Amino acid sequence: VQLVESGGALVQPGGSLRLACTVSASNFDIYTMGWYRQAPGEQREWVSTITRGGHTDYSSSVKGRFTIFRDNAWNAIYLQMNSLKPDDTAVYYCTMNSNYWGKGTLVTVSS
Repeated sequence: VQLVESGGALVQPGGSLRLACTVSASNFDIYTMGWYRQAPGEQREWVSTITRGGHTDYSSSVKGRFTIFRDNAWNAIYLQMNSLKPDDTAVYYCTMNSNYWGKGTLVTVSS
């Protein structure tokens, strides 16, 4: 199983970014997928989850600004991030069922 994140970049406060995670695994569509992030000097924290049925959950810090969605035809999930804040600066990790993890993609929100 391999997860590869992409889309991280430097963006100004208030801007938007879309992260992608592609997964090499069979039966991708049956797994709960999620995003976590780790800011410098901080512990890794949960951001969002999407179940096999499409149910989504978000941490209070991103709810209303971030949207998670999946494309089972492409074995991929995405995280649309709007109204970005400097506090969103972190390495973002994709996870499959909290058992498999990608190496992360860096998002920096700064003017």
